[in-house]
Amino acid sequence: MKIPIDGVQAFVHVAELGSFNRAADHLFITQTALTRRIQRLEAFVGLRLIDRTTRSTALSPMGKDFLPLARRIVDDLVHGLDRLRTTSRLGVGDVTLATLQSVAFRQLPLALRMYARKYPHNRIQLLERSGALVTDAVREGQADFGIHIQQEANPDLSEEMLMRDPFVLVCSRAHPASKLKRVAWSNLAGIDLITLGGASGNRRIVETQLVKAGLQTRGRFVVESTPSAIALARENVGAAILPAAMNATTVATGLVEVPLLDPVLYRTIALVRRRNETLSPAASALYGIIKTRLSSGRR
Repeated sequence: MKIPIDGVQAFVHVAELGSFNRAADHLFITQTALTRRIQRLEAFVGLRLIDRTTRSTALSPMGKDFLPLARRIVDDLVHGLDRLRTTSRLGVGDVTLATLQSVAFRQLPLALRMYARKYPHNRIQLLERSGALVTDAVREGQADFGIHIQQEANPDLSEEMLMRDPFVLVCSRAHPASKLKRVAWSNLAGIDLITLGGASGNRRIVETQLVKAGLQTRGRFVVESTPSAIALARENVGAAILPAAMNATTVATGLVEVPLLDPVLYRTIALVRRRNETLSPAASALYGIIKTRLSSGRR
């Protein structure tokens, strides 16, 4: 059922201007086109709304009853379209962003500051998640888009790479490994490792490489957050395998980051969004700022 909105608009203008000629001029259409719009509306409702002769134009009794409703329909439509145009032009709206906790802590604040300055009336909700939970939040519509560890291609999602971080061994200056300039994965045998468990996106990457190196997939200490891994490394209870972008040496004093080699293993951080779904202007603006800001620091 196609509702003749243009007919409702034409009806209101004829009623208010009292003339088909003036109404057609106001709408920048011909009188013939205006007449057709009115006829389609009357055919749709099954009633004559306007009585027209060669001398006069007047609303029928049904037309008079319909006029207040028709005015509200047109006014609501005009106001609604104006709000959409304002939203599009100014990027007004709320945004929900799902992000890795490590990115929220290290790289994201400067991008959010830039966004807040440019769009002071917008509200941003951060969903800080671990690994796959970021991806789930985007896929399930809980977030407009997300920042996650790049994964295998998914037909429902679209990804854009932001940066690549090599994994390093983080340990206390009192730890024997701190004296090394670099260490191969195969030489981690005998070191009490601190590894990430739970839904950490780094878990699959690290465990796969440990298996290839002939080592246990789980370290002696298994934690669910990077801050906990850094805290344990600082107390010299073990050495943590973490992305270099965490800059553990600046987060906690007394730590050393030793490059891991053979191979150099990377964590790839990417923007993720639902494929074939348009972001709101507010979300699109934030997406663009994060892409520019974080990509500028791409390794």
